[in-house]
Amino acid sequence: MIQLEQARTVIAAARAHGREHGLKPLTLVVLDAGGHVVASEREDGSGYGRPQIAQGKAAGALAMGTSSRVLGEMAADRPTFIAALSVAWDGKLIPAAGGVLIRDDAGTLLGAIGISGDLSDKDEGAALAGIQAAGLHAG
Repeated sequence: MIQLEQARTVIAAARAHGREHGLKPLTLVVLDAGGHVVASEREDGSGYGRPQIAQGKAAGALAMGTSSRVLGEMAADRPTFIAALSVAWDGKLIPAAGGVLIRDDAGTLLGAIGISGDLSDKDEGAALAGIQAAGLHAG
C-alpha cells in the first residue's frame, strides 16, 4: 500500500510539474491499492466536480488494472461495456487519461493517482512526473 508521505510526494511533484508547464489548476487524488483515499489536493481555481473526476480516473485504473487512458481507448471500441462498468460502480469510472497506477521497484501495486483540471493528456503527464519524482513507477 502507498504510504501517506509517498502520496504527498507524488502530489507535490505533480503539482510542481503542472505549474512548470502552465497547466490549469489541478485536483489530485491518490488512492491506495484498496481504493481508499490516501491524499487529495485541489488547487485554487480548480473547478467544481474535479475531485470526483480525479478520483474516478484513479478508481477506474485500479479496478481494471490499467491506466484510465487505456479505459478511454476501450470506451471507443466497447462503449457498452464501459457504460455498464460505470453503472455497476455508481459512476465512479472516468475513462479519460489522467489515472495512473503506482508501483514500487518490485512491481507491487501500491495504488493510483488521478488528476483532473487540464486536458487529459496534460493531467496524465503531471501524474507520470509525480510518480517518477517519488521514486516510484507508473503502470
